[in-house]
Amino acid sequence: MSRFSIRPTAIQGLSLIQHHPLGDERGYLERLFCTQELQAIIGQRAILQINHTFTAKASTLRGLHFQHPPHAEMKLVSCLRGEVFDIAVDLRQGSPTFLHWHAEHLSAYNHRTLAIPEGFAHGFQTLTADCELLYLHTAAYQPDAEDGLNALDPTLAIHWPLPISERSARDQAHAPITAAFIGLDAGLDAGQNP
Repeated sequence: MSRFSIRPTAIQGLSLIQHHPLGDERGYLERLFCTQELQAIIGQRAILQINHTFTAKASTLRGLHFQHPPHAEMKLVSCLRGEVFDIAVDLRQGSPTFLHWHAEHLSAYNHRTLAIPEGFAHGFQTLTADCELLYLHTAAYQPDAEDGLNALDPTLAIHWPLPISERSARDQAHAPITAAFIGLDAGLDAGQNP
């Protein structure tokens, strides 16, 4: 039996992974990643970096972050403690869902991972205090390639579930999207899966 089921979202290439923990009266074992079982999503990519975040306050907003090619990355995002409203925004040049967003509730209890391919921005709002997220990345962090969108940009019209209590100065400083923004070349012709 597979420890995962994969469900596509309305945005091509963006998937939700449902984990199937094995448990008994003592607790459970949950597989968070398996190259073989997630081959349909991962393709020839390798996990090159794993990051862990902690956010203390509920209603905190982080993001929307991405890296420019050639350092574009796939992210697999899981919530290990608490609950978040997790968002991915399609920034792929020529995509029929360009600038569309998709959200999922990720929590310690629903055992889900959002698989976000290259060419997307990512962010989240904490729905509870003391949230911990685990990120698996297919590219290492490159400060010169880092960028972001303003999560409150009216062009995106994201419906955040709670009034926002905290945002970093860096996230607030991202300029609104203009007509000059044509998107990212996500590098999907380089042997990666769409």
